[in-house]
Amino acid sequence: MKPVLPERIVCLTEETTETLYLLGEEHRIVGISGFTVRPARARKEKPKVSAFTSAKIDKILALEPDLVLGFSDLQADIAAELIRAGLPVHVFNHRSVAEILGMIRTVGALVGAEAKADSLIADLSAGVEAVRQANADLPKPRVLFEEWDEPLITGIGWVSELIGIAGGEECFPELAGKSLAKDRIVADRDEVIRRQPDIIIGSWCGKRFRPEQVAERPGWQTIPAVANHCLYEIKSCDILQPGPAALTDGLRQLAMLIRSWAEKNKNDHGRHHCPCINSRHLAGRAAPRPPVDSLRPCRQMA
Repeated sequence: MKPVLPERIVCLTEETTETLYLLGEEHRIVGISGFTVRPARARKEKPKVSAFTSAKIDKILALEPDLVLGFSDLQADIAAELIRAGLPVHVFNHRSVAEILGMIRTVGALVGAEAKADSLIADLSAGVEAVRQANADLPKPRVLFEEWDEPLITGIGWVSELIGIAGGEECFPELAGKSLAKDRIVADRDEVIRRQPDIIIGSWCGKRFRPEQVAERPGWQTIPAVANHCLYEIKSCDILQPGPAALTDGLRQLAMLIRSWAEKNKNDHGRHHCPCINSRHLAGRAAPRPPVDSLRPCRQMA
């Protein structure tokens, strides 16, 4: 018997929406998260029915979905309420590059698009490997990634992994494997001073990154990243949603910043210089965004 595929899907987070569009299966989507920005056309085409930890349950029910896709324990209450209402719900909990690719494979299988999912995974994997090889022999800057500022929360697993792929050294590797934000809090900010990051990247979950506030933190003026104005922003929608965006735009921006730093420091082991991109310092500005191929390759805190 031929399996019955879902025709009315609600995506509670952005990465499954982007994945379905990349697979050419966007016609199945009937509702999306209000945080969705990728692809841009999704915001124009699809009703917005949820935030990240809240959802318009009545609106979702009115859409009569035959599948709801969610992410993580933070959406457990939403999922439970929808399940009690009789809806089929699949909640992902992926936290690594391999698990992101696994999510894409599962989404493809759910909509009968296995071959297209395999092709997308191959393209994404090739892109990741190309970045890894391109930056493999560069000097490695120590990178602090701030997912939030008050309290200071370091990057989640896939972000830490992408820093390594891009040629950097994670400043707090012992916290990267912690799935919950509360377990990645750096309670003692002096520990950042002791670890001396060369680059600080802020992605404050949709809130504007303020490099001047980072530079004014007590004692941080001795940190190479601060002293050399190596303070950058990568938008949350490019790096903090565990889907194709992180493996493409997010990774490319990390790689560009790290390569720029490395080229300025390849003959200098004292780490005295800050990177320049396009002949100007970008301290406090968003990292340069590479062109986004429309079909190739923000969330709140996880």
